[in-house]
Amino acid sequence: MVKFSMKAAIWVLAATVLFSACKSKHPSSLNPGKKSTATNSDFASKNGKKSKKKKGAADSQESDGFVVLPYKSQVVGPNLVFIEGGRFTMGALEEDVMSTHDNRERTVSVQSFYMDETEIANLHYLEYLHYTQRDSSAEVYAKALPDTTVWYDPLSFNDSYVTYYFRHPGFRMYPVVGISWVQANDYSTWRTNFVNSNLAKQANGKGKKGSPMKRSKKKGQAAAESEALMASSPSARPAVESGYVLPDYRLPTEAEWEYASKAMIGTQYADENQSNQRIYPWDGSSMRNPRGKNKGQMLANFKRARGDYAGIAGKSNDGAIITEEIYKYPPNDFGLYNMAGNVNEWVYDVYRPLSYMDFKDLNPLRRDGFLDDEKRYDAKNSNSVVNDKLRVYKGGSWNDVAYWLSPGTRRFLSQDSSTATIGFRCAMISTGRNK
Repeated sequence: MVKFSMKAAIWVLAATVLFSACKSKHPSSLNPGKKSTATNSDFASKNGKKSKKKKGAADSQESDGFVVLPYKSQVVGPNLVFIEGGRFTMGALEEDVMSTHDNRERTVSVQSFYMDETEIANLHYLEYLHYTQRDSSAEVYAKALPDTTVWYDPLSFNDSYVTYYFRHPGFRMYPVVGISWVQANDYSTWRTNFVNSNLAKQANGKGKKGSPMKRSKKKGQAAAESEALMASSPSARPAVESGYVLPDYRLPTEAEWEYASKAMIGTQYADENQSNQRIYPWDGSSMRNPRGKNKGQMLANFKRARGDYAGIAGKSNDGAIITEEIYKYPPNDFGLYNMAGNVNEWVYDVYRPLSYMDFKDLNPLRRDGFLDDEKRYDAKNSNSVVNDKLRVYKGGSWNDVAYWLSPGTRRFLSQDSSTATIGFRCAMISTGRNK
């Protein structure tokens, strides 16, 4: 018995040693090591100088050393949720009742990315206008203003929404509307610069006490390293290599938006098996919660039938006549709110009816008329409305029936136009991380 125990112990010890020997010692993006595997030269850690000097080695404190700073992971921007990429079936799964045949099924893959947890709210856009008015010209500010007249209808008394929806405190966390595709892109650019400016201040030791950027560095190290990286930058913005700079906020592509909306990660079991497809961002064909304490409650804000925007008083079905607050309804399996209903959302893509034919199966995007030039549609002679300024919007709204809440449906509008049913949210690439 003793001999058996000794043999077992030896085998365990041998297995442990073997496992340790097999453990990867190769450099990675998060841990590149202290030397270049290409040139065998030492990396510098800050101010272009080597952080440590080997005993007995010659003094080689070079001022132009290649700086490799510590890096743990991409800083997650405000309001962003990580969306793990993968393969999915893109396209309409509902019956094509409009007979457009412009989004037939095809298999594509989408790289991991980040997306706003919610739609951009009135409060967020008012913040943008505040800084735009302070820092830009009157002309730029005027171009950024939403078109509140989108609420006006000569056959409806929506006049109060024209005056109050955007600016009244009671609507602060309602989705901003009256925003064109161009304005949504301008907002994304401003947001990128504003958030990165704050990160730069934190990296330079001027941020708020206890900020994530300061906690990840030893005392004084962040300031020294960022000062070296920012010395050659007239705008005092850290270099991309520092890891302090977030990638651009932008509108999601149509493929990203559809992938994030369906959230098929919630149907997965046993490796790559999926239990079902999804017509909506949740399981089943019902618009009501099928189980739990909220059983029977509406899962989205939409128009149930002609003239029925919210049911009857006391038994309101979705609780909203027009839009509703951005956190109102349950999130999907990625944690994203209102990916169906409330407001439609702009995506980056130019509209083409044959986008499903000419596409790449990895991160597909229709950015212009490549392989499908607008001249083919003869918009100049009013034989078509298709041109390079038509942009796709998706998701359905408070003014749409359930059909348009399916992620595979798509519509289009001129990039300079806006309505009371279209808002937006931003996305961002994930740098290096796929899980």
